[in-house]
Amino acid sequence: MSPRLQLDVLNPSTGDIIETLCADSLESATQKLATAHKTYQDASQRLPVHQRIAWLTQIAEQLAEQQESFAQTIATEGGKPLKDARVEAARAVAGIHTAIHYLHQNDGTQYPLTDTQSQAPRRAMSSAFPIGPVLAFSAFNHPLNLIVHQVIPALAAGCPCVIKPAPDTPLSCLNFVKLMWQVGVPKHYIDVVITADLNIAQALIDNLTEGFFSFIGSAKVGWQLRAKLNPGVRCALEHGGIAPSVVTESADLKRAIPDIVKGAFYHAGQVCVSTQRLYVHSSRQQEVLQQLVEATQQLHICDARDPKTDVGPLIRSKEVTRLTEWIEEAKNNQCEVVLGGKAINAHFFEPTILLNPDKNLKVSQAEVFGPVLCIYTYEHLEEAIQQANDTPFAFQASVYSHNIQQIEQCYQQLNAAAVMVNEHTAFRDDAMPFAGLKHSGLGIGGIPYTIDDMQFQKMQIWKHTQ
Repeated sequence: MSPRLQLDVLNPSTGDIIETLCADSLESATQKLATAHKTYQDASQRLPVHQRIAWLTQIAEQLAEQQESFAQTIATEGGKPLKDARVEAARAVAGIHTAIHYLHQNDGTQYPLTDTQSQAPRRAMSSAFPIGPVLAFSAFNHPLNLIVHQVIPALAAGCPCVIKPAPDTPLSCLNFVKLMWQVGVPKHYIDVVITADLNIAQALIDNLTEGFFSFIGSAKVGWQLRAKLNPGVRCALEHGGIAPSVVTESADLKRAIPDIVKGAFYHAGQVCVSTQRLYVHSSRQQEVLQQLVEATQQLHICDARDPKTDVGPLIRSKEVTRLTEWIEEAKNNQCEVVLGGKAINAHFFEPTILLNPDKNLKVSQAEVFGPVLCIYTYEHLEEAIQQANDTPFAFQASVYSHNIQQIEQCYQQLNAAAVMVNEHTAFRDDAMPFAGLKHSGLGIGGIPYTIDDMQFQKMQIWKHTQ
């Protein structure tokens, strides 16, 4: 008998084991994907739209009733401050309603064929069909809402789905999928693979022969997995960025400073569009620094389950070690540490502000994914934009200004799929397009766009006969 595979789920605030789960073997993981393939290939098991809407409605109702329980789980396994975990749970409910609304509004298209006499006796229309089984790999930093962004579009599109949550945060995913089963969604339409074994993850990729691969995680891993996909498998990759924000001479700091602090230190900076680089006009540098330090010092750093916590732990102790090494590299290269810069313990890192780090350092060129804000001084806006664009990543950016021309210049010239105006870089609404460019991703996220990705339009053309 083969040994039982287990996965310990840890509380990142303390390092304690929350729960020990049975993990999937290679055989059980690939069997779940094979079941999804078989389900898709059996046309008699296709889900009518009214059934999908009914299930989605029940899922939203049940999740709304259990929001607090899910928020507590998010905070405990993911280290996200409870106040933010509650927002995430509410967003998950709203995201399901977005999918329901989309299904009500998108049931097919009719195309007029009247351009020429030869087309006139014909009528063309299309309907949306599921693209195939969906294999989804998710990330730890939004352990419920990211699952919703992958699983709910799959169900809305009518695609069987196998989801592999991040091994750090599998409980939110498991609880959500169990909720889906309880309202009647068949297990052959949604199942979970629990594993931290990279060989099993690779085997799932190898066995996905049609359909769609959804990945949320690091750029390095995402691009590697995409290169190994079988021909014909479509995919979407959502990676990270090192989001830039520009503060011009006319910025209203009373409003900008709280925004920037939230964008930089929300979830201890473990957000793919966290504000990492702040470009400040030289005329505002001193007051920006002073106000940022004062605001950051007011943040409550504690166990994520404490309702007062603003900044929680990093997801793993090794991330604290990595971040310490990156800050030491910056200090050794004459970077000024304005605030923080040290580990608090094995789980927490001080919110850190760096001034003018060299552009070639890791903190300037790679995704920190920690509570670190780098400030760079500029004289001319063109200089700030050029520096902001000088990375292989491009996702979301922002500008704080009341100068319309400068706002428009930033919108036109910043390498980003979205530019926020007087708003931090981490803003997102789940119905809007959410896309990383360059190394930051492939395809367009957001629930309606993901539903589209997981479907194809099948045409039906009628020729009228006399």
